[in-house]
Amino acid sequence: MNRFVLTQERLEDLQEFKVPVSSGSVVSFWGRVRNHNEGRPVHSLDYSAYPELAVKEGQRILDEALKRWQLDAVRAAHRVGSLGLGEAAVVVEVASGHRGEGFEACRWIIDEIKARVPLWKNEHYSDSTTTAN
Repeated sequence: MNRFVLTQERLEDLQEFKVPVSSGSVVSFWGRVRNHNEGRPVHSLDYSAYPELAVKEGQRILDEALKRWQLDAVRAAHRVGSLGLGEAAVVVEVASGHRGEGFEACRWIIDEIKARVPLWKNEHYSDSTTTAN
């Protein structure tokens, strides 16, 4: 249940996040492909990763969160491959006894994923140019 996943499948099709009945709070974050970046119209994007390292580091982040906060369950998934506008690129889900620690942990996890997991994004703009991040 406490797992980081890297997948080419649509995140919207993930199995339901199993939450213990003792959890009083479930916090989730869904990062989606938006139609613009820094004032430029975006058409689509591609994510690539170093899979073994990405999964290892993503799991390390979740394990750290479980030690920092009293969480009942946590899951994060990041998509790789081609994504269209509006599709989910990343999801973080946190179940905890109380909302405060759930919100704190969820925000910390997504920030750490963005900073530490080896993922690369190529944005494709409407003017046919591409930018790699």
